[in-house]
Amino acid sequence: MTKEEHYNSLLPQVKALCEGENDMIAKMANVTALLHHEFGFWWTGFYRVVNNELLLGPFQGPLACVHIGYGKGVCGTAWKERRTVVVPDVEEFPGHIACSSESRSEIVVPFFLGDDIIAVLDIDSRDLATFDDIDAYYLEQIVTML
Repeated sequence: MTKEEHYNSLLPQVKALCEGENDMIAKMANVTALLHHEFGFWWTGFYRVVNNELLLGPFQGPLACVHIGYGKGVCGTAWKERRTVVVPDVEEFPGHIACSSESRSEIVVPFFLGDDIIAVLDIDSRDLATFDDIDAYYLEQIVTML
């Protein structure tokens, strides 16, 4: 199965997990678990915008950084620039925050509610260049389903 086919097979599951559920944390938790286990990512989770910083939310994987500042690291950059950020090699990203030395590549997708970003979806891989435009496209769709 291609990556695109895999994402397409998950879209109905994400929709079913989110339909009828009003609690955002519960939806984030289930979507995180689904993505993490389906793709075998190193770390998968959300950081929520709370008091002008990103605060750790539901996640799967090893321990993580709890607070990330606006414009700091990949997550803070995606928040500040209001766009998905794909990083093929985290060692090459200026200001990368190394929560785990095993993370090698990363994608961060902003989660908009109206015009405001209320969270970011952060996914790390232990392999270089794991993420691409296909991941960005489908993860952006998944975030809008929350």
